[in-house]
Amino acid sequence: MNYELFIRSGSQEVDFALLKDGKLLELHKEEEENNFTVGDIFLAKIRKTVPGLNAAFVNVGYEKDGFLHYHDLGPKVLSQLKFVKSVTSGKLKDYSLNNFPFEKEIDKHGNLNDALKSNQSILVQIVKEPISTKGPRISSELSIAGRYIVLVPFSDRVSVSQKIESNEEKDRLKRLITSIKPKGFGVIIRTVAEGKKVAELDKDLQNLTERWTAMCKKLHGAHHPSKVLSELNRGASIIRDMFNDSFSAIHIDDETLYLQIKDYVQEIAPKKDNIVKFYDSNVPMFEKFGIERQIKTSFGKTVSGSKGAYLVIEHTEAMHVIDVNSGNRSNKQKTQEGTALEVNLIAATEVARQLRLRDMGGIIVVDFIDLANANHRKQLYNHLRDEMKDDRAKHKILPPSKFGLIQITRQRVRPEMNIKTREEDPNANGSGDENGEIEAPIIVINRINEEVKRLFQKDYKKITLNTHPFIAAFLTKGFPSVRTKWFLEHKKWVKIQPRDAYTYLEYHFHDKDGGLIK
Repeated sequence: MNYELFIRSGSQEVDFALLKDGKLLELHKEEEENNFTVGDIFLAKIRKTVPGLNAAFVNVGYEKDGFLHYHDLGPKVLSQLKFVKSVTSGKLKDYSLNNFPFEKEIDKHGNLNDALKSNQSILVQIVKEPISTKGPRISSELSIAGRYIVLVPFSDRVSVSQKIESNEEKDRLKRLITSIKPKGFGVIIRTVAEGKKVAELDKDLQNLTERWTAMCKKLHGAHHPSKVLSELNRGASIIRDMFNDSFSAIHIDDETLYLQIKDYVQEIAPKKDNIVKFYDSNVPMFEKFGIERQIKTSFGKTVSGSKGAYLVIEHTEAMHVIDVNSGNRSNKQKTQEGTALEVNLIAATEVARQLRLRDMGGIIVVDFIDLANANHRKQLYNHLRDEMKDDRAKHKILPPSKFGLIQITRQRVRPEMNIKTREEDPNANGSGDENGEIEAPIIVINRINEEVKRLFQKDYKKITLNTHPFIAAFLTKGFPSVRTKWFLEHKKWVKIQPRDAYTYLEYHFHDKDGGLIK
């Protein structure tokens, strides 16, 4: 597999597109005014406690208070409160925690009022960005993520990622980290630490302790609320969390960002800094690499997959519902069950991609085509799990029900990526919906491509496409034109007939005798 990251800078926002083997996998936007990113740490004040919810509302500077539940306090919250009070007042200037006397841990089944009081100063971390009408979800159990490890202040626990399968490697990493970690800090060892030497882990640990010290220096005299530690920008965090030998290129169209990312890659993987490339061209980067086309065709209610299969994605207040359809596809399988399994496997791959691409969270129900064979249902379930294995959001997949439904829960920590793909209808009194909108023309081009492939597979010798002059021009102009590519692939020629009377996105196929092909 081959990963490429594209970073496009605008005046008010930066777009990040992650491609896997040329296919758009993740799309993120980072707005300049977004001050509440997952991972940011704030010095804040408890505004009020709510015993009925066993939670507190905390002023972090957002229009709605942050929500802090008792279970998000962390067992060492009393030690953190004592530390913050000492540092903000100027009494404590040693931030190492080496000689800091810890308070007793709180009872995990206790009451919030036993730990917190109104107007107390506290350090909190954003774990869920503001979504819809809700303020940010926060935690006072802090963690600072690095390339190979995560540093957890006010803890002594060392834990290893469950994705590292070798018990011998787990023990090795645990021994290494235990021998070098500073007192008063816990460490979570990340999956990418597997096989790494002590020098690399120690360098990562030193970077994180330096970030902690820099943050603590800001606390004395800081006003409430204020951000004291910022998470890396989305580009750097994607690289930090996902970077491996599969990354072949990182393209950036802004020189300042290019230098920042290049410096970061040099720091975490010095031998790979040559993959960071500055894109300097008059053709927009997302157009040049076909990303804009993928964005247009990947968002929206209906999403086409390969071989004619497609998904219909509906959003309700409580959940997302995805319906799997076989569409008009040539049946190479000998049985209906075989066809259903093939379509379901194709759809499962696309479902996994859509969840990451749109950053869909909460409850997702996927209505696959019914499978009578239990082994086929198990094969579908395992395939979906494998496809979602690289998804960084926490998720859980339940086996298919007897109705063919698979339920997924996926962590949502930021607003869902929602891109408008419908466009203004250019036809006066045309065929658009009640809002005067139609599907993007590029989606129709994709449909025509699929139809041509299907018709040639059904052994139509000659076909004629009747379509609007604009679409006809798009298909025939330039070299190689879309029609020429069809000929090179299928060794058959498509006659394209412009029709002035057609609406913008109307098209029909006819056979050699002029009959309408349905």
